[in-house]
Amino acid sequence: MQTPTADKARIHANEHELVPRFLVRAMFALVMTCLIMVSVYRWMDGPVRYTPPDSPIVIEKTLFLEGAMSGAATVFAEDGTLIAEYTPEEGGFLSGIWRVLQRERTKARVDLNGPVIVRARENNRIEIFDPSTGWGADLMGFGADNSAAFARLLK
Repeated sequence: MQTPTADKARIHANEHELVPRFLVRAMFALVMTCLIMVSVYRWMDGPVRYTPPDSPIVIEKTLFLEGAMSGAATVFAEDGTLIAEYTPEEGGFLSGIWRVLQRERTKARVDLNGPVIVRARENNRIEIFDPSTGWGADLMGFGADNSAAFARLLK
């Protein structure tokens, strides 16, 4: 024997507490429209317009980073001299960048212990670049404290 509610979906909320169906469909349509617009733009080789402003390099150093999953990090100069050694509490961001480098180098199948180039530009932006993979990042996007961690290495 079938009850009158057996063929209805089980919803534990009252009808007036649910999001109206047309709003859910409108949100889905908005997301799909954005996805289609971005995809078409990229397929048409649209230029990337929102990149950091280019400015002359003031200081550039080649460094070697070593890190640990605990957050500890060690930084060496190009000649192998120790520049800085950070505890897990101090070196979290540097160790995080080291993990990104390890992932990018593994994907590119290059030596995991290669150097990175840290640059300070005239417009006060700090960037890191890995010549072995071509990966780089403008460190300003990670916040002032994290950018300052690399700025200290340039002094």
